[in-house]
Amino acid sequence: MTDIRIQVRGLAKSFGDNEVLRDIDFESARGTSTVLLGPSGSGKTTLLRSLNALEIPERGVVRIDEVEVDFAKLPKGKAGRKEGSRLRAQSGMVFQAHNLFPHRTVLQNVIEGPVVAQRRPREEAEAEAKVLLDQVGLGDRAEAYPFQLSGGQQQRVGIARALALKPKVVLFDEPTSALDPELVGEVLAVIKDLAADGWTMVVVTHEIRFAEQVADQVLFLDGGVIVERGPSAQVIGDPREERTRRFLQRILDPG
Repeated sequence: MTDIRIQVRGLAKSFGDNEVLRDIDFESARGTSTVLLGPSGSGKTTLLRSLNALEIPERGVVRIDEVEVDFAKLPKGKAGRKEGSRLRAQSGMVFQAHNLFPHRTVLQNVIEGPVVAQRRPREEAEAEAKVLLDQVGLGDRAEAYPFQLSGGQQQRVGIARALALKPKVVLFDEPTSALDPELVGEVLAVIKDLAADGWTMVVVTHEIRFAEQVADQVLFLDGGVIVERGPSAQVIGDPREERTRRFLQRILDPG
C-alpha cells in the first residue's frame, strides 16, 4: 500500500475572472502534517475546501487513499454530488468558527455525525466521543452546552467532532483565527498532540512558530500558485524565494 494519503494534481479554481488556484500539485504522506501559508487571498482556504469538495474546482484531481475525484469529469446533478460526498467522507473539517449546535450538549454535538451521517450505534458513538473529549481535555464538560464554554473549549469540541467521524485526513481552516490570543495556545497544543499521534493533517494557519513545530511539509501560496514548498526548517527557517521571505518578515517582525 502506498504511503501517499493525499494526492492533488492540476487543481484549478476561479471565481468569475479571479483565478484563485492555478494548476496546484502536491502530495501528503500518511501520518504527516502539511501546513498552508500565504497572504490573505492567496488561495489557501479554497485549496483546503477543494480537498473535500466543499469547493468544486473547474479541473484537477484530488485523491485521498482509494477515493479519487477528477473534477473536470465530475457529472452534473445527483451523480456529481454523490462523488463529492464520497471524497468528503474521507476527511474531518475544523472550521474557523466553531459551528456547534447551541441547543445540544458537548456530547450530543460530537456524536451527531457518527449517529446521523454514518448511522453508527448511539452507544458506540457516545463511548468513543467520551474518549475523544478526554483526549482534547474536555472529559468533564460532556453535558455542558456551548454557551458555557470558552472559545478555545468550543474549538476543541469542534476538533473532537471532526475526529469522531474517523476520517483519513483532518483539515483545519485557520482554527485559531477567531480566538482571543490567550486561548490560542490550548487549541494549538491539541493539534500538536494529533500530529504526534500520527494523524494526517492539512492546516491553514498564520501561526508561523506553530507551523515550524508541527509541519512535516510547508506550502507557501501566493496568487493561486505554490511559490515554495519543503520541510518547515527550509521554507520557514531558510526560504529560497524572495516572496516567501517578505511574507515571513512581515508576519514575524511587523514593526
